[in-house]
Amino acid sequence: MRISWLLVAALFAGMANATQPLSLDDMARLVDLSDPDFSPDGEALVYTASSANTEADLTQSDLWRVGHDGRGRQRLTNTADVSEWQPRWSPDGRSIAFLSDAPADGAKDADSAKDEEPGTQVWLMPAAGGKPRRLTNHASGVDDFGWSPDSKRLVLVVRDAEFPPDTVAPKNPLPIVIDRYQFKEDGVGYLDHRRTHLVLLDVASGKTDQLTSGAHDELLPAWSPDGRWIAYVSKRGADPDRHLNFDIYLIEPRVGASERQLTTFTGADLDPYWETRPSWSPDSKRIAYLQGGEDKWIYYAPWQLAVVDVDSGEASIPAPIDRCMSKPQWAPDGKSVYLLIEQSRVTHLSRVELASGKVSELTHGNRFDYDLSVSKGGRIAVLGGGDLRPYDISVVDAKGLRTVADHNEFLATRQLAPVEAIHFTSSDGLKIEGMLLKPLGYQQGKRYPTLVRVHGGPVYQFSHEFMVDWQLYAARGYAVVAINPRGGSGRGFEFSKAIYADWGNRDARDVLEGIEHVVRMGVADPDRLGIGGWSYGSILTNAIIAQDTRFKAAISGAGASNMYALYGHDQYIREYELELGSPWKNREGYDRASFPFLHADRIRTPTMFQCGEQDLNVPCLGAEQMYQALRSLGVPTRLVVYPGEGHQLVVPSYLRDRMARNLAWYDQYLKQ
Repeated sequence: MRISWLLVAALFAGMANATQPLSLDDMARLVDLSDPDFSPDGEALVYTASSANTEADLTQSDLWRVGHDGRGRQRLTNTADVSEWQPRWSPDGRSIAFLSDAPADGAKDADSAKDEEPGTQVWLMPAAGGKPRRLTNHASGVDDFGWSPDSKRLVLVVRDAEFPPDTVAPKNPLPIVIDRYQFKEDGVGYLDHRRTHLVLLDVASGKTDQLTSGAHDELLPAWSPDGRWIAYVSKRGADPDRHLNFDIYLIEPRVGASERQLTTFTGADLDPYWETRPSWSPDSKRIAYLQGGEDKWIYYAPWQLAVVDVDSGEASIPAPIDRCMSKPQWAPDGKSVYLLIEQSRVTHLSRVELASGKVSELTHGNRFDYDLSVSKGGRIAVLGGGDLRPYDISVVDAKGLRTVADHNEFLATRQLAPVEAIHFTSSDGLKIEGMLLKPLGYQQGKRYPTLVRVHGGPVYQFSHEFMVDWQLYAARGYAVVAINPRGGSGRGFEFSKAIYADWGNRDARDVLEGIEHVVRMGVADPDRLGIGGWSYGSILTNAIIAQDTRFKAAISGAGASNMYALYGHDQYIREYELELGSPWKNREGYDRASFPFLHADRIRTPTMFQCGEQDLNVPCLGAEQMYQALRSLGVPTRLVVYPGEGHQLVVPSYLRDRMARNLAWYDQYLKQ
């Protein structure tokens, strides 16, 4: 076999480059893939690729297409200052509809047109690529859409307009008048009387007709394959804001049609939080969806695959395995459902046989699958990644996984830290699991400054997925420990609800015992420990440093510790009252949840607090109060507020700034 010397040289060059550690600059090079969708004939996939536009300082998305065989990868949109996302192939295979924030005449005039044009709208382009055209012009934008099976119509999710048509908007915003129980939502703002409803759009003429109305929201529409029904999700009752009892409804796709409630479970049937829409069986007789627990358990109860008969409304749970499932899609024969199932530290593409309830994994090992697409002919694509690989798109066949779209090939030239699974037995005899990254250049027998990462949720877990911050810490010489304490997901209902109405207690002990385990392993230096997290990870970080002074530095992002002050100030009023009750009825519970603030005088750890200025999920008030408390007490502290950002930072320069500040803060206290 003859080998080109040029090829050999290239291989050696690649090996040499692989010794280069990941850098802050590489953060902006990472591409996030999402929204895979098979063409009706199964020959191609369309998807979204999101990355940083550093010049404009924004995160921007474009649409791509690739063949089922991995060939012919093609960029369908190339817009620097606007984004396109959620591509959906028309059932006849001729067109691709998608959402975009571009103005009507395209991206070139985006800056001048933004003040005049409505926001997100539905656009259409030829399936092979070409100039797209805008289909909708709703004043409040379009949130979601779905195709009719004949490709002639779309069902849209549209929020009520702020002003009637042909009304001139006032020079200044009108006063915000609120009479709703839940009146805030991150990314939306104050919630007024306006709701989201279903609208029918004729693709050829552009004519629209409103299908639903009322003092409630309709979400996640899905058209039946026979065209008779549109299924969607809604919360009803005297005050939908007060409960989580989502149900699936049906309506005929014609003006004046009456709605029919399909599911009747008293808890959540397809809570939109689960990022899953109703999935119709090929014969239009059944719908696969997700069912949660009763309202009391909020997000602690795992959401399970359910199947409901359209005619009778009879529902069943075909595979009750006490694990969270998501994004079910039917096999073409209607006998099984493909979906994602979360286990401890992994999420795998799986198949559930409906007659027997048998569950079979289709992907294996240390990976985190996030989305899937199934063609009419039964081809399967999965969006997923692993410890050393961000999301890519792979096709599942008899030989296993075959990658067809990977936009992060440059990582092959970077030296990444391997991730080790660890576990230990807690003081009360339960197996607790986690992950460990040793620093690049790790030497056996040498102890290293170590960072404990605390996950959000709390019903979430650290999984085998690519974590750029962990890799940057490892490149900087830190060991990284990620413990999955009680309260998290992947281990079943009993494991999750162990911290119900008791935050910062048993989960804090699990984290502390986890770091002691890594100290016993000989990796972590007990005199150079740092800790940090975001969202609930910040709440738990605050609880830990208020109980234990061993940490030399902490970073607490988008968190809170005075739950009295958050009641009525963030978006979680319903969840507070379901889990903690009201402050005037459960002072003991609110005192316990507010322990780090009420006992801030016990904190000795230098702590940096961070938040997004417009965050209504966990508002800046939480970080501000803890910052003020430590500043008053003379503990080294700092407050960083990211302007205009919500709960998740999206501005590239802010993402880089946060990472740079984190590294500098830990360096200051753990490496001096």
